[in-house]
Amino acid sequence: MKIGNLQINGDVVLAPIAGYSDVGFRAICAKQGAAITYTEMASAKGLYYDKAAKTLELLNTTDDEKIKAVQLFESEPFFISYAVKAPVIEKFDLIDINMGCPVPKIVKNNEGSALLNNIPLAKDIVKAAKDNTSKPVTVKMRLGFDTINAVEFALAMQEAGADLLTVHGRTRKEMYMGHSHWDEIAKVVKAVNIPVIANGDVESYQDYLDIKAQTGADGVMIARGALGNPNIFSQITGKEDRPLKDMMLEHIEIMRQFHNEHYVHANFKKHMACYCKGKRGNKEIKQRAFESKDLQEMINIIKESDIYD
Repeated sequence: MKIGNLQINGDVVLAPIAGYSDVGFRAICAKQGAAITYTEMASAKGLYYDKAAKTLELLNTTDDEKIKAVQLFESEPFFISYAVKAPVIEKFDLIDINMGCPVPKIVKNNEGSALLNNIPLAKDIVKAAKDNTSKPVTVKMRLGFDTINAVEFALAMQEAGADLLTVHGRTRKEMYMGHSHWDEIAKVVKAVNIPVIANGDVESYQDYLDIKAQTGADGVMIARGALGNPNIFSQITGKEDRPLKDMMLEHIEIMRQFHNEHYVHANFKKHMACYCKGKRGNKEIKQRAFESKDLQEMINIIKESDIYD
């Protein structure tokens, strides 16, 4: 897969998952085979106004990430044109613009999936990015807002200069309900001349094979299917699976390089819930982790548990 002038070695990537795609999780997934890892979406306006702590902490990276992608959200071309030139963005290999987030607080600001209803503005945002960076610029989109207009929107993004599209197979109205409409993603793949990554309901190697076959997409993005299960990437790419306990402890250690222990302790609890899911005795281990007083106690709980071996 080639994105602009960037050659990608692999076709399965980690999604920008709000609240989860932290620097530790991205590093672990990259080690297990994710060809591209995306940050959580960061505010272009936040970069402009230098709201450092909240925005900049999303942009930490490690050398473990093979291709580093930053995802930005914005409704005004001016702020995008500034953000893509910001020094903190220089370390990223590509810039992705979010045009699919369905969360009400994002939509009401005319950001995320609201742009699916405003093609002229969406085009202006892509053009503003392209005019101010030599890095590939990509767009993450849904099938539409209330109704499907995916092909029309995708062609417009291609015309504006987007180097790749990632298509989540639901409308904004559907949020995360029902099954992703892979047949609609296939229509986008056939309509455009740029690479397309298919996204939605990929939780196993078989799902990966199925979505590739049904859509003809160049790549596959995994979101919820990777939570608590970074080995989904090794199972797809043929790399060796790692023990869950080892990955969890490394995830924590990477986070400690960038954040204080209180932050890591609080942040990792949601990951613990995912890593526990489906394991025998998960209720007890999860409760102990959530009741732990500090990070070291949580680490000891993980080390002592046999459900992660």
